[in-house]
Amino acid sequence: MGVYKYVREIWKNPKENLGDLWKERLIAWRRETATEVIEHPTRIDRARSLGFKAKQGFLMVRQRVPRGGHKRQVWRRKGRRSRHFGTKLTLHKNYQQIAEERAQKKFANLVVLNSYEVAKDGKQYWYEIIFVDPHHPVIKADPKLGWLQVVKNQSRVFHGKTSAGRRSRGLYGRGKGAEKARPSRRANQRRL
Repeated sequence: MGVYKYVREIWKNPKENLGDLWKERLIAWRRETATEVIEHPTRIDRARSLGFKAKQGFLMVRQRVPRGGHKRQVWRRKGRRSRHFGTKLTLHKNYQQIAEERAQKKFANLVVLNSYEVAKDGKQYWYEIIFVDPHHPVIKADPKLGWLQVVKNQSRVFHGKTSAGRRSRGLYGRGKGAEKARPSRRANQRRL
């Protein structure tokens, strides 16, 4: 077995397999800021399978997002009727997509390649996001990453083009029961 296969086996149940290291990491991560630049990926097997390369032009970011229900902002003004204000928000995006979007706002000149979950507790999720600098000479010279030079691919995270975005748009389902997901749910409704 290669080294990545052993790493993959450990990450199937990290709480038991990593022991005290797992607890120490979570304690340290809770003290960090919500968006943290990291030197190396925590899950090297997952990062490599999603396209990460240890070369110039790549950046790893750990993003924290809160779990649980979200509340809509309520207007505190005269003339409002509280019965018309339901405050519970049903999220139509998954937490991974929200994490990618928040990190993208911090690093506007970079492009999100992909992301993966590294941890969660009762209050929050942590995702590691792979960023690529499309203007870096090393990235420009890589023929496999040439598609990042196209301008419309540089805002892909906000258009639901990443893996997490496609999942929340329902594009991973195929065949019977998934007829209304393409090209998008909204476009399918407007077709009628």
